[in-house]
Amino acid sequence: MNDLELKVPPLALVLVLAGGMWFVAWQLPSLALTLPWRQGLAATISAVGILFMLAGLYEFQKAKTTASSVVTSGVYRVSRNPMYVGFLLLLIGWAIWLSHTLPFFLLPAFVLYMNRFQILPEERALSAKFGKAYDSYQQGVRRWL
Repeated sequence: MNDLELKVPPLALVLVLAGGMWFVAWQLPSLALTLPWRQGLAATISAVGILFMLAGLYEFQKAKTTASSVVTSGVYRVSRNPMYVGFLLLLIGWAIWLSHTLPFFLLPAFVLYMNRFQILPEERALSAKFGKAYDSYQQGVRRWL
């Protein structure tokens, strides 16, 4: 396992990345964009992100588990990682709110980092723990959307 695997809590990564997005927008105002309806669009995308995260939490609570069974109901029929989808949508909303070119270029870095250092190790652990049940779930449901 790599030293960075499962070391940085996803929320911490989101906060650092959001701060970095703000910093580059502040440092280079000449690359600002004019986005019509940016406030409403940013709020809507962010709200969908929050709903994704809440739906994931709800399904875990409903199943009374955090890692004792594979949850495949509700939002987990659409995404294996609704919390991370929610974080990504929040960052997209933030990039829209900032109305600047560079923050959008940081969004793929979040996805790449999460895939490599958070999701892949989690998938290995879940596959080892739940075997065919998780492997079958992986085959039927996408990692993100």
